Formats: sequence, C-alpha cells, structure tokens
Amino acid sequence: MPSPSSKSAVHLLIHGRVQGVGFRYYTQEIASELGLAGWVRNMPDGAVEAYAEGSRQALEAFIKHLHKGPPLSHVETIIPAWQTAKGTLPPFSIR
Repeated sequence: MPSPSSKSAVHLLIHGRVQGVGFRYYTQEIASELGLAGWVRNMPDGAVEAYAEGSRQALEAFIKHLHKGPPLSHVETIIPAWQTAKGTLPPFSIR
C-alpha cells in the first residue's frame, strides 16, 4: 500500500449544476492551493471532467472541496477512478 505522501492520480467525472457557475475556476484554485497538477474541462453532456496528480491526502481533500463547489453550483455526484500518477503534468490548468 502506498504511503499517504506518495504520488497518486485520480480521474473525476462531476455531475450536477457544474457548468456556467465558475466550477472550473474553483477547481483550478483548489488544485493550486493543494499543490496538484492536472486539468479540468467541461463535457458536452453538462458534466465536468478533471484529472489530478499529487499525494493521496491532497487528492482526497480536493475531492471533498469539489463536493462543495462554488456558491452557484450543485454537485450531485463525483465518480472517481484512481490511477497511477504519470508525473509529467504542468501546473493545474483549465482546458
């Protein structure tokens, strides 16, 4: 089992009222505060997709923040898929 500080990755699909409410900017801000690398983007079906790398502890905190979202959002579900970190990503960005 990896240590809490070893590098992990998570791919997220976030459903609810998450487009047009500043959700991607919120996601980028939280990821930057937690020192995560990765990206976030809107999906054609109204969901938001994100991929982040960092410590497991930081990623779990990231997901917790995303459940709350910015004030005008309403997150219904977040589907995480844990992965092995690639380690080649620039700072967190909006796509």
